[in-house]
Amino acid sequence: MPGLIGKKVGMTSIFSADGKMIPCTVIEAGPCVVTQVKTKDVDGYEAVQLGFGERKPKNTPQPLQGHFEKANTSPKEKLAEFKVNGQKYELGQTITVEIFQEGDLVDVVGTSKGKGFQGVVKRHGFGGVGETTHGQHNRARHPGSIGPGSFPGHVLKGLRMAGRMGGSRVTVQNLKIVKIDTEKNLLLVKGAVPGHKNSFVIIEK
Repeated sequence: MPGLIGKKVGMTSIFSADGKMIPCTVIEAGPCVVTQVKTKDVDGYEAVQLGFGERKPKNTPQPLQGHFEKANTSPKEKLAEFKVNGQKYELGQTITVEIFQEGDLVDVVGTSKGKGFQGVVKRHGFGGVGETTHGQHNRARHPGSIGPGSFPGHVLKGLRMAGRMGGSRVTVQNLKIVKIDTEKNLLLVKGAVPGHKNSFVIIEK
């Protein structure tokens, strides 16, 4: 299995054998249930769909209820698809953190914290005007000039300006698994993971 769905619990730190403190993110990874198996003959590619977290049946649309009943499992809160290469899985099969080993490098996908509408200083790290001298008023954090004059006569696409910041899909690559708790389905990953506490993340090998 190339990955799992998990939930970000929070952050902590542990000490290595040589006494160095390692900042870690705690992720509750799985157990995940196989809710759909896609094949090359039917779907054009090989993949497996996993479900994680419990969902009340009354809050689950009827088409999804039938989807979960086909897999002989209860409604799941989060679904994600993982591509597989020749590996065989069955509907209703349970996948746990045991697919990982300590020392593995994984990619973690999550939704970053939304920060609302922000200016160029916070969003892009602009320096602003700097010292407000010689009659400068109310423009210390303004973007300044945004384009040339008569030619081409419009603002070029892709210019870094103020706008909504955060709330986007972010992938952090090559995070090291420091510790695994198989009893509680916990992964301790070195470094930071995008998203707020209790947000869903996808852990990929």
